Amino acid sequence: MQGFHFTEYIPDLDKKSPFDKLLEIFTELLTYTSGDVDEAIEWLRELDKAHDLTDENYSVDDFIEDLIEKGYLREPGGKGGGPGLSAKGEQMIRRRALDQIFGKLRKGERGSHRTGRSGGGDETSGDRRPFVFGDGPDRIDFTESIRNAHVRGGTDAFSLHEGDLVVRETEHKTSVSTVLMIDISHSMILYGEDRITPAKKVAMALAEFITTRYPKDTLDIVVFGNDAWQVSIKDLPYLKVGPFHTNTVAGLRLAMDLLRRRKTSNKQIFMITDGKPSCLKTDDGYYKNSFGLDPLIVNKCLNLATECRKIKIPITTFMIAEDPYLQKFVEDFTEANKGRAVYTGLGGLGEWIFSDYERNRKGRR
Repeated sequence: MQGFHFTEYIPDLDKKSPFDKLLEIFTELLTYTSGDVDEAIEWLRELDKAHDLTDENYSVDDFIEDLIEKGYLREPGGKGGGPGLSAKGEQMIRRRALDQIFGKLRKGERGSHRTGRSGGGDETSGDRRPFVFGDGPDRIDFTESIRNAHVRGGTDAFSLHEGDLVVRETEHKTSVSTVLMIDISHSMILYGEDRITPAKKVAMALAEFITTRYPKDTLDIVVFGNDAWQVSIKDLPYLKVGPFHTNTVAGLRLAMDLLRRRKTSNKQIFMITDGKPSCLKTDDGYYKNSFGLDPLIVNKCLNLATECRKIKIPITTFMIAEDPYLQKFVEDFTEANKGRAVYTGLGGLGEWIFSDYERNRKGRR
């Protein structure tokens, strides 16, 4: 007799090895401790005591030895005396962040380059074609055009006509230069709410996403507090909030400087913040106002937003706090730039970042 035999479903909780189970927890702890291996291990031991994560066959000490043997940690004896993260360990954290955020996205949302609306052509293909009205002068192949003029009229009566001009064909690819600005002011951990860890996870995931999936794209990371400075991808796990105000102007200026150096046609800025601009650097030092939207500071921000619009750099602002004053600033800022504003909780931050990244790299000419 054919048919189906139903039994009680008992999930296989032991599919993962003890090492893999602890690795997931340990990677998450490293993100919260800003890459402090000793502190993460201490937390892991406390969790083990409270929840029996290990048994007599595999201990936390065994796990640490495996981490070193597999290359995730450097041998003890370096800075601080204990083990430290290796390059492989730093990439492990970025991949973990990528998996966490992509796990929330629906199938098909990752996108690919298959689209009818590609970015501006920025790579020559080697092919040539006759000049037509609308072609930019930067695409004219003057060597070939002058040769055509010589062939047509000779050297005695040289003249260059429109019919002599040829242009270099370009491949229309959607390469994008992105600057991700992360607010590291004190408000990112104010009132007991951790906002820096989700922002840091997004930065790590975006970095891993771009470097592995779109290697011709570029990503620069800018952090801003009282000042703004660039950090490398390998520094992302170690980001910490400081006793800073929010100097949005410094962050925008640095982001614009970085994008001006990029030769790609498509450029964009993502800004993750939870606070009103409250700081400005002047010739006399720092001008700070923590209590409201100071017109001097706000107008500087709006002027930079307008300048970005003029040079075709859209800004997408991700506001991760419910503050009516901040919301009013973001609305004015977005209007000045003609960009986008996303009012999102911490849970949806990663999904919005990736959805917008895919949209921007496909939709701009």
